Amino acid sequence: MKKLALIFIFTLSAGVVFGQFTLGPKVGFNTSKLTTDIDEISSDLTNNFQFGAFVRFGTKFYLQPEVNWVTAGGTFKKPADANAKAIDQEVKLETIEIPVIVGWRLLNLGVGNVRVLAGPSASIVTDKTVSTTSGESFINPITSADIDDLIWGFNIGAGADILMFTIDVRYQMGLNEVITKVENFDFNSKNNMFAVSVGWKIL
Repeated sequence: MKKLALIFIFTLSAGVVFGQFTLGPKVGFNTSKLTTDIDEISSDLTNNFQFGAFVRFGTKFYLQPEVNWVTAGGTFKKPADANAKAIDQEVKLETIEIPVIVGWRLLNLGVGNVRVLAGPSASIVTDKTVSTTSGESFINPITSADIDDLIWGFNIGAGADILMFTIDVRYQMGLNEVITKVENFDFNSKNNMFAVSVGWKIL
């Protein structure tokens, strides 16, 4: 929570420096994947969505803090072998994401512009669900208690503004382990996400 407070204070301070601002709602689509270091377990992408609001301070150089409701997660699968039963589990997360984006306008095209962007994000997990395939041939090692309540990430990407609309394409790299240990082995799972969003500048 101290780190979140520092981000909030930094955002307010930078907002005063950047001056001019705009704000509005945004909605988007994302694909996410929870990785693992265990070679025997494969991890697949899941399709999710998000919505929220943003405030942008500045024009050519800008600061853009956001608050978004985001669904994320991934699937883990392992075929049965002579030593262990199969694994088939899906992790679903609902989070409140607070990214702080710094951007730079590369091109100004009159009715629009093209931007590059980067910045950290903190996601507070509000709900976590683990769906499992049951049966004698399956085991279900992952539980909701294994999932961390705070996810840190770093975003890089690009965007464009066209009239009153803003479009962002971002890749978010997980910085901390969402699932560290499962039972007696190291899982070392991080959340990586690709997102496309559209915002409406109402001010």
